[in-house]
Amino acid sequence: MIDKRVKMFKMLGDKSRLKIVSTLIKEPMYVELISERLGLNPSTVSFHLKKLEHVGLVRSEKDQYYVMYYLDKSKLDFNLLTEIKEISSVDESEEQREQNYKDKILNTFMVDGVIKTMPVQRKKRNVILERLAKDFEIGKEYTEKEVNLMIAAYHEDFCLVRREFIIEKMFSRDKGIYKRLK
Repeated sequence: MIDKRVKMFKMLGDKSRLKIVSTLIKEPMYVELISERLGLNPSTVSFHLKKLEHVGLVRSEKDQYYVMYYLDKSKLDFNLLTEIKEISSVDESEEQREQNYKDKILNTFMVDGVIKTMPVQRKKRNVILERLAKDFEIGKEYTEKEVNLMIAAYHEDFCLVRREFIIEKMFSRDKGIYKRLK
């Protein structure tokens, strides 16, 4: 029993792992989202998640295209959970910095709600795609024509945007029917 606790506390002794745990307290997430929220490389997040999974603090489940990670809160006592949540609230400034970054990208590449140029850099392009995806309901089915019309309000090359939605696994496509996944 003590050996398990020692291993668990060693896991929480790393700042990145502690941040990951504090993020997972809020909701289950996939690697890319954790990476984006914490400003860590996805490979770094995966490395730490495997370590946390090894000691049983985190479990993973395949969910369509993603592997979702869940915090096993039963492994942490109430006081420790409260302290980790407090650490998480201190990091709210990171979420604000992330939102400021996204706003800057949107203001740079969009004028009056229309995309003037599509960013080449993947991270910036994903900010634009996330903004466009907000117009679609998660899980609702859309015909290709409906998707084209909705995208055309923002960008003339709706084929490019549709393709990017699929590449980034924001949408699924089956026989001309599109469905927003995230």
